[in-house]
Amino acid sequence: METVEPKQSAGYQHMMIDYHVARLREIRRERTAKLKAIRNRRQAEKYQETVRHALAGAFRPRPPKTPLNARITGVLERGTYRIEKVVFESRPGCLVTANLYLPSGDGGKKPAVLFPCGHSGNGKAWTSYQQTCQRLARNGFVALIYDPICQGERDQYHHLPVGHPLHDCCYAHNMMGKQLELCGDWFGMWRAWDGIRALDYLLSRPEVDASRVGITGNSGGGTMTSWLWAVEERFVMAAPSCFVTSFMANLENEIPSDCEQYPPGVIGAGLEQADFFLVRAPRPVIILAEELDFFDPRGTREAYAEMRRFYGLFGAEDKVALHMGGGIHSYPPAAQQAMLGFFSRQIGKKYRSDEIPEAPETNADLFATPHGQVVPAGAKPVFKIIGEQAGRIISGRRAMPARRIRDTVGNLLHLSRETGIPHYRKLPAFSTGTRPDLGAVLRGKCPSLKEETIFVRYAVETEGDVRAILTKRWIGCQSVPLAEKTVNLYLPHFSSEHDLVTEPLVHHLLEQGITYLLDPRGLGQSAPEEYRDFFSPYGMDYLCHGYSLMLGESFLGDRVRDVLSVLNLLVAEGTRDIRLYGRGQGAILALLAGIFHPKVSLVVMKNGPLSCREWTQTPSVDWPAANFIRGLLAQGDLPDLIRLLGDRVQLIEPWDSGMKPYGKKELREAMQNAGLPAKLLRTQR
Repeated sequence: METVEPKQSAGYQHMMIDYHVARLREIRRERTAKLKAIRNRRQAEKYQETVRHALAGAFRPRPPKTPLNARITGVLERGTYRIEKVVFESRPGCLVTANLYLPSGDGGKKPAVLFPCGHSGNGKAWTSYQQTCQRLARNGFVALIYDPICQGERDQYHHLPVGHPLHDCCYAHNMMGKQLELCGDWFGMWRAWDGIRALDYLLSRPEVDASRVGITGNSGGGTMTSWLWAVEERFVMAAPSCFVTSFMANLENEIPSDCEQYPPGVIGAGLEQADFFLVRAPRPVIILAEELDFFDPRGTREAYAEMRRFYGLFGAEDKVALHMGGGIHSYPPAAQQAMLGFFSRQIGKKYRSDEIPEAPETNADLFATPHGQVVPAGAKPVFKIIGEQAGRIISGRRAMPARRIRDTVGNLLHLSRETGIPHYRKLPAFSTGTRPDLGAVLRGKCPSLKEETIFVRYAVETEGDVRAILTKRWIGCQSVPLAEKTVNLYLPHFSSEHDLVTEPLVHHLLEQGITYLLDPRGLGQSAPEEYRDFFSPYGMDYLCHGYSLMLGESFLGDRVRDVLSVLNLLVAEGTRDIRLYGRGQGAILALLAGIFHPKVSLVVMKNGPLSCREWTQTPSVDWPAANFIRGLLAQGDLPDLIRLLGDRVQLIEPWDSGMKPYGKKELREAMQNAGLPAKLLRTQR
């Protein structure tokens, strides 16, 4: 990946956050009106049905249930309870490591609690999570706690060197998440499926009373508690900790979340986080929260107020509770006791509120595998499972005619909204005289730009307050028209101003003729972050992509719509022939816009990818998540779109999954694997 820092003008860096906030506020107004209109239980139950329908659309696809092949690999005797070390398969080859805390005493059936972990590096061995399970076991509950993917014993990237970013569970989750998007899958469903299969194991135990099973978890475990509570009816009580607030609060506070925390389509369906609990009313729930949590307690109180009113329609206000501690993001003893007391009261069980947990076990003592990692113990890494899944999808699809591929990709990108001819504003110009860095570069690279050069800019209003920034070299008088008969339109990897300084292709185009540079939404002047942070798998561009998913839309599709709107504007101003040039991310936009707009006569893709399938056949991919088209591989791939353009497309120095140029041999193999002829390759002049 490039490391050159761009220099760019102050622009519209908060534009995309504000755009999504405005969208959510309108949806929330409609939702609030619907909830206020619900006056009785019958209406409440009808609302629950709409929520169930929306959740069924998000939590898919569900794989078939396969044998758990569960085994106990060790036991720790601790007097009042014992800990069994358990391994099971949530899906073939996907090993889950867990600890089962079993109370000592009579052999009667006992209430049970499933404990999905938060984002702790050591998973189930995190101290407060051990304390919670100890507290439950010493009060007569069976507790099953399991490691999430890429936590505890389930590091899928254990082969990578120490310090690699993918040893961070959040980065690892987001890596797998974007690969699964290409398959039309969702990592949150993978996480939920682990929980569903963990529940299957828990209920298979003869010690467990299936009619008295609860779920609790903190942070990321609070997420899974919320999701599983909403979609798995075998749970009878829930206690999510340090997660429940609102999607709006997280957006306004600019808090990116793991990809499993972005359920596809739920915001577009009109839902908020509280709906994951309203859907199970009047089953008992206690929300655990902390006043100083980064998950905004204002959203927590809002959710609780909605739940109280909704539960009241069932005559069950006493079945919903809120514990608000005074601490930071955690699962402290007070919250543990609040959960234990609430669960005990719901099932008519006595409990000890003063129970003090024992000293925590070491990580190694709790290992369920010989060396503390599932892959050396025989698990198939998740990225390999994803690769195989992608292979099956591709081999099972039917060839489609060109028009159908175009229409299908348009649907995946949600391009059905009319683009039309947008309004534009003229922005202040800038020149090489006021930008010495730019002037020095252009004088050295472009022979025709020896004198001071002025660049004019336009803010093209492509959707509401969204503005795509169009930049053009000023030639002649100030009243230069917006367009000419033939136009080169350049789409950057990150920023037009950055590429204006650093990119030889831009310098070549400036020499060639009328050339525009375009920053679609979220790039260049409306990029929410600087270059280095922009490509973070946990940054603001990623957050915008996640909220587009929850809206049931496509952030990439919105960028393509920006390009198409600008093309419509140029045509309306008199342009008859448009040549699209794109680099990196811009190459993807150029390809997609090129197949949809009739006035595009040439598409030049520099540093573009050759296929999305390639992104599923490797452990890691550096391309940002916004470039992954959800469900694409079931319909086609980038080579299919390249072939649609035929002789109208050229490729210059394609990039691999790491956003780096291929070696000669690797490029030849990649072109062959993509089914693309070598004649499409061009050498940059």
